[in-house]
Amino acid sequence: MMKEHDSHSYLLLSALLFFFFVTWSSSGSLLSIWLHQEVGLQPGDTGIIFSVLSVSALFAQICYGFVQDKLGLRKHLLWYITVLLILSGPAYLLFGYLLKINILIGSLFGGLYIGLTFNGGIGVLESYTERVARQTHFEFGKARMWGSLGWAVATFFAGLLFNINPQLNFAVASCSGLVFFFLLARLSVPADAQALSAEGEKGKVKLEDALRLLTLPRFWALVFFVIGTCIYGVYDQQFPVYFSSQFPTLQEGNAMYGYLNSFQVFLEAAGMFCAPWLVNRIGAKNGLIFAGMVMALRMVASGLVEGPLLISITKLLHGVELPVLLVSIFKYNSANFDKRLSSTLYLVGFACTSSVIATVLSPLAGYSYEKYGFAESYLFMGALVFCTTFISIFLLRASKPASDPLLTQSSAV
Repeated sequence: MMKEHDSHSYLLLSALLFFFFVTWSSSGSLLSIWLHQEVGLQPGDTGIIFSVLSVSALFAQICYGFVQDKLGLRKHLLWYITVLLILSGPAYLLFGYLLKINILIGSLFGGLYIGLTFNGGIGVLESYTERVARQTHFEFGKARMWGSLGWAVATFFAGLLFNINPQLNFAVASCSGLVFFFLLARLSVPADAQALSAEGEKGKVKLEDALRLLTLPRFWALVFFVIGTCIYGVYDQQFPVYFSSQFPTLQEGNAMYGYLNSFQVFLEAAGMFCAPWLVNRIGAKNGLIFAGMVMALRMVASGLVEGPLLISITKLLHGVELPVLLVSIFKYNSANFDKRLSSTLYLVGFACTSSVIATVLSPLAGYSYEKYGFAESYLFMGALVFCTTFISIFLLRASKPASDPLLTQSSAV
């Protein structure tokens, strides 16, 4: 019976991840192209929008992480995110309308909505899945793989639909949100898993527990590592604009980017399946360092190579780095910190830090693209990632100490 429940949880959580990413990809995978070609924004204006998005995601991630840790395996926060997913189509249409009236008002609305729904919401769903995975004994990476497949499937059609009518992608996003609603209604975490969670994570999470993380040197070592690796988000923001410019027409570039992004995410899904095996053998710290170095290589190579073929190859390295990074970050947190704070650690230590850096760097990246070009900007980003990853070799911990009052249970990731 337990195995039956485990299979049920795995299948439904995998499906939830799949349709969350279908919604996200349908509405957001061509966001920078939509802002540039349909709304008519310049890279500098687009950078401001992504900066506002990152600020809203920052506050969402701080609140979401603490709230989800208090909720444990309850679904209240997921229901709230479900409503936002269903409204994604109308929200994007309103976003575009407001941008044409006033860039500041449109940026505030779009940044808040996207940050609260997708950039903040994915952390809730991923950390919830990881928590259930620990209690019902399946690998988080194998469930997260389906999220990558969802993004790949949606992105495959996004470029084609965009060339027909960009609003079709927004309609697909809302329909996918409705499917997410029906799947979440069917998800019921088995009582024995909830009992195991309550027993293994004794004591209710308090604000002092979360604030205590700020006094731990190992927490700040993790944050420093994330400061470097999260630059990949800034790199990816306007990459579609750079890629589509390599083709004779923007329509051809849009379609080819859809194919490229789809293929990349299929590779990412395969990587999610294999990443737990790799990380279990090389260790969580080494997994983080490996992902950071691949990320630096990808950015530097993007600034050195020319032509759509070679640029496409550098983009595909994302399918290697992200799976190892995600699996490693959860396993590293599980081995080195209090598991009651798993959502806070992921959403604050990883996602929130990413939002802070993106908030600062997004407008700077937009300015750099306009003044120096994409290639030179990518070289600088890659150098930053390499430096922070190299320093992290000496800062991150290879394993937890034998006795530590802030480690409350053995790893079961």
